Amino acid sequence: MKVTFKVCFCCARSFKVKSSEPPQEIKTLFDNYSENGRMSEDEMLRFVIQVQGETHADSNYVKDIFNMLKHHGVFHPRGLHLEEFYRYLLSDFNSPLPLSGEVWQDMTQPLSHYFLYTGHNSYLTGNQLNSRSSTEPIVKALRSGVRVIELDLWPNSSGTEAEVRHGGTLTSTEDLQKCLNAVKENAFLVSEYPVVLTLEDHLPPDLQKKVAKMVSKTFGETLFRCTTNEHTECFPSPEALKNKILISTKPPKEYLQTQVSLGSTTDESVKAKKVKEAEELIQDEDEETVAIEYRDLISIHAGNRKGGMKNCLNGDPNRVIRLSMSEQWLETLAKTRGPDLVKFTQRNILRIFPKTARIDSSNYDPLVGWIHGAQMVAFNMQSHGRFLWMMQGMFKANGGCGYVKKPDVLLSNGPGGETFDPSSKTLQIKTVLKIKIYNGEGWNMDFSQDHFDRYSPPDFYARARIPLDTTSHKTETDTDEWFPVWDKEFEFPLRVPELALLYIIVKDYDSNTQNDFAGQICLPLSEIRPGIRAVRLHDRAGEVYKHARLLVRFVLEPR
Repeated sequence: MKVTFKVCFCCARSFKVKSSEPPQEIKTLFDNYSENGRMSEDEMLRFVIQVQGETHADSNYVKDIFNMLKHHGVFHPRGLHLEEFYRYLLSDFNSPLPLSGEVWQDMTQPLSHYFLYTGHNSYLTGNQLNSRSSTEPIVKALRSGVRVIELDLWPNSSGTEAEVRHGGTLTSTEDLQKCLNAVKENAFLVSEYPVVLTLEDHLPPDLQKKVAKMVSKTFGETLFRCTTNEHTECFPSPEALKNKILISTKPPKEYLQTQVSLGSTTDESVKAKKVKEAEELIQDEDEETVAIEYRDLISIHAGNRKGGMKNCLNGDPNRVIRLSMSEQWLETLAKTRGPDLVKFTQRNILRIFPKTARIDSSNYDPLVGWIHGAQMVAFNMQSHGRFLWMMQGMFKANGGCGYVKKPDVLLSNGPGGETFDPSSKTLQIKTVLKIKIYNGEGWNMDFSQDHFDRYSPPDFYARARIPLDTTSHKTETDTDEWFPVWDKEFEFPLRVPELALLYIIVKDYDSNTQNDFAGQICLPLSEIRPGIRAVRLHDRAGEVYKHARLLVRFVLEPR
């Protein structure tokens, strides 16, 4: 088969395009597990157990494979020939992640023992400066499995109602009731585990009272309320909170104190005076009907950063809280107080948010937060890029329910009582991941002929990395090929495999311009099934391509 690219009105370039065919190693495996060019059900069962590591497989499992191939028109009653076997390897049935999509982790531990899929400024459709506010990104986030939605509440121009907007910017406003309705209608479509609604409110007491009534009326029985003190020393579990919506914000008095602490003065006596005045203001506004009613909504109390960076991680043994800090604060504390961060997050919830300079709604490295135990690493979901792909990859785990259990290393102390130190230079290599990227296919069906190059087929290469532990590895570039063949093997020694993510990106090489994006995938190492797998690629927004995929072998070896 030939494809022709027109260079000008009188010239054209023709290229011979090969079809996707099994690599030599796949041919050899087929020969080893077949007889007379056919693989029977028994031989296929032996293959999936011995090579794919699927020790649970039985004859029914193999029948499902054969029926799948029959449905796609590549099947022979006497068994599979090589091409049919190759189609199975590249099929969705042979995914590197579990097919069931079931929640398999223990969900009965306190909320602080889990990472939560967390959004930042969930109502914004674009940048942080002048984009449109809408319910659309809230709906999209919830339907993607996000479990923490953030709304910024401000008084409207007349001061009579609360509205959703990014204060101090040119972003548009959105109606609060519409946002609450969007949460209610979409909260549990893809996951039955709790949704946390974080309210960053900038409201006077009278509007807080209105918001309290609005929230109560909208969510009704789905709203979780702490009616006793049983959850003051630890948070309830995701299992106990199924199909519940939790409100997280600062109680009114603490909110006013925070506003004072964020003021421009550095005079502590002046700050103390303002705090006292703020407390008196709450009392003057009939705390019995305003502050208490609003406080009753709150099931995850957001605390102040009292004492600044020096003392903010001290914690209270009798009360658990949610503490928020910027990515910059986190980076600073991580350099000198890593174990303190880990210890704080064993009981309390830590929320990290993007620095204010990210007006383009870009994101930061989520692993800095995760390896220090931060449960809510808040991201701009309307953005694109490698860090968001890592976020999406992490929450493919545990059935995509939006909750991933933190590894034991972050939840318990060592035999001598020492807390895990993420920056320790003495962390030992626990395991080695070996991957072999054989080849890829499907781009010719997902893209136009001249999408990558106007005058020739693409020049694909793949790059693989595990961001937490190692540097990246790159294949050679396969020139002028829609069906690239690489047969390249890489090794990744891992010190914290429990948090490792495997990130693969494919690009089209261009000598004179920026290399073109051709797909990406990020997979949680804890979920990857060993063996030879079909790895489907995703676009920049994280949506899966219909056809583009890689054939990759995964092997995990203990060191």
